[in-house]
Amino acid sequence: MAVVAQLSPSSYTETTRLSSSQLSLSSTHLSSLRRRAFRPIIGPRNPTISCSVNQVQAPVAVEQDDPKSKTNDCYGVFCLTYDLKAEEETKSWKKMVNIAVSGAAGMIANHLLFKLAAGEVLGPDQPIALKLLGSERSLQALEGVAMELEDSLFPLLREVKIGINPYELFEDAEWALLIGAKPRGPGMERAGLLDINGQIFAEQGKALNAVASRNVKVIVVGNPCNTNALICLKNAPSIPAKNFHALTRLDENRAKCQLALKAGVFYDKVSNMTIWGNHSTTQVPDFLNARINGLPVKEIIKDHKWLEEGFTETIQKRGGLLIKKWGRSSAASTAVSIVDAMKSLVTPTPEGDWFSSGVYTNGNPYGIAEDIVFSMPCRSKGDGDYELVKDVIFDDYLRKRIAKTEQELLAEKKCVAHLTGEGIAFCDLPEDTMLPGEM
Repeated sequence: MAVVAQLSPSSYTETTRLSSSQLSLSSTHLSSLRRRAFRPIIGPRNPTISCSVNQVQAPVAVEQDDPKSKTNDCYGVFCLTYDLKAEEETKSWKKMVNIAVSGAAGMIANHLLFKLAAGEVLGPDQPIALKLLGSERSLQALEGVAMELEDSLFPLLREVKIGINPYELFEDAEWALLIGAKPRGPGMERAGLLDINGQIFAEQGKALNAVASRNVKVIVVGNPCNTNALICLKNAPSIPAKNFHALTRLDENRAKCQLALKAGVFYDKVSNMTIWGNHSTTQVPDFLNARINGLPVKEIIKDHKWLEEGFTETIQKRGGLLIKKWGRSSAASTAVSIVDAMKSLVTPTPEGDWFSSGVYTNGNPYGIAEDIVFSMPCRSKGDGDYELVKDVIFDDYLRKRIAKTEQELLAEKKCVAHLTGEGIAFCDLPEDTMLPGEM
């Protein structure tokens, strides 16, 4: 089946920022600033807030009837002026970091945002600004999210914005956590989902390329996350391809849990766990290189048939079982895995260990096809960068499984050629391999 598509023109445009007067910290301003916040921009931007760790400027008043034409601006207490260097408790803090989150009104973000604001990821001396991207129908919910963040009194959370325009919300972003994506509906083919969500991530890639920090770290969560990450990076040529990640950390965490259960140990005894390939049922949990208490898994777990058959199937069906028990797909554990993925990039990897992330394959040492996003073992020095692990071993079983997930990602890449600048898309996916949580 051939699928031919054209990427629709961007509905967002570059705009001009106007200056505004400085806002003092006096309490008399607070009540006047508690207004309807985070109003969306469609088309050219209106005057916007310019916020920094040292001062926040007040917006120019815009009197318009249509709320969709008003600028998204800061909320309540987040509009106050702060001189963090003048306060004894905050003068040693680091420079504020901008974190953009899409799908910010969803369940995953509802768990994630409070972990970020509490300093669980970047530390107790790192102030942050949250830029929350949603859709037109989620704006009211986003305001509710902002209210809850405000009521939680997080000292490190110094700015919050919401809106529907990625060119506004991604400005100067140093982290972009791309969670929002269309869920797969009844009767929807996987090729259709690739195209619909691919257009979302093509647009977000262009926005990142236009306004984000040149060293922004991007973690794609919305599914199909590997190919969405590829689309995003292809539309952001000014940002290093190495900075884009597809989230496979939840798969890694689930694999560690299952190995620990089988071995009768706590899961912190499991290390060197790799998820190879696609975030789908072709993913390859690598028990050959994994270790339990520092020893190869196959020396601890003698049931090799379970490792080859039951282990992978158990991980793949974990999301479906959770839906059956809980009535919805994983949200809290996905948020935890995003936190884990971020911490793995800002914390030095323990000696001899590694973590899994879906990353760009160009230059990989494993012989995996280039120009796709493929989950592989990584190490980091804690500087936000990573390197691929070279000291891994392969056997025929592992290579065969890796080849299957590689072919699937190459087929997905053909499906979205119209979104990556590689011509006409041709989609011929051999089977449906979506994970239960993606349905």
